[in-house]
Amino acid sequence: MNAGEDLGRYATLSRMLAERQADLRTRLRSMREALPAEASHVKDEGEQCSDALMLGMDIALLELETETLRGIDVAIARLEAGTYGLCADCGEPISETRLQALPFATACRDCQAVRESTPQQAEKEPS
Repeated sequence: MNAGEDLGRYATLSRMLAERQADLRTRLRSMREALPAEASHVKDEGEQCSDALMLGMDIALLELETETLRGIDVAIARLEAGTYGLCADCGEPISETRLQALPFATACRDCQAVRESTPQQAEKEPS
């Protein structure tokens, strides 16, 4: 790649990450605002169980989105450091398609498959 292609790729990736980051922050804010406050009316056992289940699902989704946002933040730092889009294992470029689907990916598809087949590696850094 020449310098012009590098700058264009950087701009495209930077814009994509910034958009994902902004979208996630907006969704997280909305999710936090939607979490129910303490209920003021008395509920039967069935309603309480249903509410607890829904709250648990909301919290799990909130945690997943927060973790994704952390990954995006790390990806932005890697982009600024010049290491974004390069596999942390083999050093080869990660495909654009993979980065579009998983903007916080740190490994190419082949190296990720190796990570997932090795339990210690998969636990260290999921991507």
